[in-house]
This record gives sequence, C-alpha cells and structure tokens, in this order.
Amino acid sequence: MNGVRSGRAIRTAAWGVHAYTALGLPLALAQVAALVEGDGQRFFLLNAAAVFVDATDGVLARAVKVKQVLPQFDGRKLDDIIDFLTFAFLPALAVVALGLVPPALAAIVCVPVMASGYGFCQDAAKTEDSFVGFPSYWNIVVFYLWVLAARPGVVIATALVLSVLVFVPIHYVYPTRASLLKPLTITLGYLWGATIAVLAALPREPWSHVVALASLAYPAYYTLLSAVHHRRVAGRADPGGLE
Repeated sequence: MNGVRSGRAIRTAAWGVHAYTALGLPLALAQVAALVEGDGQRFFLLNAAAVFVDATDGVLARAVKVKQVLPQFDGRKLDDIIDFLTFAFLPALAVVALGLVPPALAAIVCVPVMASGYGFCQDAAKTEDSFVGFPSYWNIVVFYLWVLAARPGVVIATALVLSVLVFVPIHYVYPTRASLLKPLTITLGYLWGATIAVLAALPREPWSHVVALASLAYPAYYTLLSAVHHRRVAGRADPGGLE
C-alpha cells in the first residue's frame, strides 16, 4: 500500500512539474493582452515571469525525474512550444504593437520569426554546452530596443543582422552548462537579470536610460565569452587547426 501511495505521489509531483512548465501558456496569453493595450511595461514584466518559469522548471524536472516517471508525455516539446512563444514570436509582435517600427515596415518582424522557426527545428542547434547559431534571445533584444527608444532604422538593422546570425554556426555559451567561467557567468547573470527586472518595472525613470546602457556590459561579456568558447569548441573538433 505504501508503495502504491509513493508511486502516486511521484506521478503527481511529475505532473505538477509539467503544469508548472505549462504556466508559460497563460503567461503568453497575458502578454498578448498587454500588447493589445500597448502596455510595454506589463508585457516585459510578464515576459520576465515566463523566463523565470523557463529557467527553473528544468531543475524541478531533473529532481523529480519526469522522463522516467511519465515517459508518455514529452515535456521537452511543451517547453519548446512555450520557448518559441516567449523568446521569438511575442517579442516580434511587441516590435509592431509597441511602435518600434512604423506600420508600413511591420512585415520586417517576419524575418526573425522565420529564422527562429528554423533554429528551433534544428537538432544541432543545441549541444551539451552551446547554442549553435544566434540563440532566440529576441525578448532581450526587443527589451533593450524599447527601453532605449531605438530608432526604427536601428531596430530593423538589428533584426536583420541577428536573423542572419541564426544560420551562422557560431557556438554561443550555454550559461548553465558550459564550464568556461561558469560560476562568474551565472553570478553576473543573476545580477544582470535583477537589473533587467527593475528596468522592466521602472522603464521611464530619469536613471533608466543610463542603467540600461550600463547593463549592456553583461551581453557584451557574454558575446566575448562566446567567442572564446567557440574557438575552444573549434579546437576540440580540429586539434591541428590551432597549431
């Protein structure tokens, strides 16, 4: 009897983790509602909440061993659907809804959405320690473009350049898995994430623009770290290439 109860508890816990992951879906709907009302502040706060769920559900899934407990349910597929909405589709919609480009140029957002669709369907887009090709960090990109009130030309150029980089097989650091400076990267990432959350909550304060510019130090650090990481990965694949 105790074994049966224990088994039920484990299955309940596993379904609970999947339900936690699925919170990204109502959060996505809430983000759409915010965009319909033109409320960028609420959109980015809700997006941050969705990112938090995405960042923490994996830890819970591994702790409960959802793959072994519920092999018939593909949590990775659910996670991919929500990730595409959170990191690609909704940020692209935000570009139009928040007026970052004029209506006549709104179709430009199809480029990053299509590029991300390609990236999400590539088996080789993610390795043990890398994202291959520009990861779908569009929510971060659009947040900075919004909070810094970027000109439409900057928005369009950024979207096009990063969309092209989706197809370029550069190995970007997977922050929680890559060994290169991992403790520093995660620590700085937490500090940066807290800063972004404050900016999302208070985007139009007199100091917001300066803080947003200063916070770009972390994306710059991540880019440089990824360059070093890519060289190391290339060196492992072709040891003679670095001689």
